[in-house]
Amino acid sequence: MTRMTVTVDPRVLEEAQAVLGTATKADTLRQALEEVLRRARLARALEHQGQIDLDLDQERLAALRAEG
Repeated sequence: MTRMTVTVDPRVLEEAQAVLGTATKADTLRQALEEVLRRARLARALEHQGQIDLDLDQERLAALRAEG
């Protein structure tokens, strides 16, 4: 893990902490960064929506989940 010093608007940090339900400043920053990455990955995945033919129906999908 990297230690660093950053300047953050305390009002923004407090609001993010309330929204995320985190207990510490470090947890707030960590979770906020993870959320940014999650959203970016989701956006990249959605760019491929409808472009990949998985050739799955509900029965096959259920069978794959059962194997899992």
